[in-house]
Amino acid sequence: MKPIVTGLAAYGMSGSLFHAPFISINPGFDLKFIVERTKNNAKERYPDVRILRSFDELLAVPEVELVVVNTPDVTHYEYTKKALLAGKHVIVEKPFVFTVEEGDELIELENEKSLMLCVFQNRRWDGDFLTIRKLLDSGVLGRIVEFSSSYQRYRNYIQQNTWKEIADNRVGITYNLGSHMIDQAVVLFGMPEAVYADIDKLREGSMVDDYYYVQLIYPKQKVSLRASYLVREETPRYYIHGTEGSFVKYGIDPQEDLLKAGVLPLQPDWGKENESLWGILNTSINKMHFRGKIETLNGNYGGFYDEVYKAIRLGEVPSMAASNVISVIKILEAAFESTNERKVVFL
Repeated sequence: MKPIVTGLAAYGMSGSLFHAPFISINPGFDLKFIVERTKNNAKERYPDVRILRSFDELLAVPEVELVVVNTPDVTHYEYTKKALLAGKHVIVEKPFVFTVEEGDELIELENEKSLMLCVFQNRRWDGDFLTIRKLLDSGVLGRIVEFSSSYQRYRNYIQQNTWKEIADNRVGITYNLGSHMIDQAVVLFGMPEAVYADIDKLREGSMVDDYYYVQLIYPKQKVSLRASYLVREETPRYYIHGTEGSFVKYGIDPQEDLLKAGVLPLQPDWGKENESLWGILNTSINKMHFRGKIETLNGNYGGFYDEVYKAIRLGEVPSMAASNVISVIKILEAAFESTNERKVVFL
């Protein structure tokens, strides 16, 4: 089957690190167009790519089958809608949209046009999360009673010249990082019954939320998610407790740092984590106590694009279809409602 002609809506951090490298090495795709309003940075690595100057110009190219909407969060709804109306399959960066109403409208349009609409929830392909899924599936922890994940950042200043620090709708750490963490929790445990959240601005002069604690309420699990820009000393990325044991994991998936260093995802050991960061498993196996490191599975963001190819060319339903990810937006909306009204919000 012929490769999917693909266009990127932007070539900032997201386009240059998380999309272009994986599209360009996947034989199922043909990265032919990239939007850069004033620069030609993409030409350095992708000399055969055609640079366009606007999103509308990209949509006007008849041969483009797939558009990646990796522009600022506030544009996701508008640009995705325009791309679908133009007859293009769409990958949209997280957060998918800001409201369930917006998401439902886009999903309805996707179905009406018989197109594919996927959300770039690439953290499903983090090595640590792949390892956790395998551990939970194996049953070695027994029934899971507590699950906690966190993102720790230390940025005690307001970063200048970035849309991520400007108050505009729900631009902030909760929609930015919370969309990943909530998505992972829903993949593991399904939709919660209720949400309790504390979302705040802790840095002096911050215009956007830079801290959150979100509790997803399930009948038999305690699930907590948190992130902050004011964590200088590392805490566990994940800890999981079950009736038969525990798993604790520090560190972050190495793929982003490799991509920032200019390493392309071509080598066989791509996404391999340093042994010093492997998680600790403490449990009983065949009535024998075990405590030790568990090798982290290799991460691979390229797995996302493998699913997209099968969706467009083979008609398979991708796991990160917008219809499957709209639950994340529902939980995010409930989290802000919970914070504003200081109450548990039932779903």
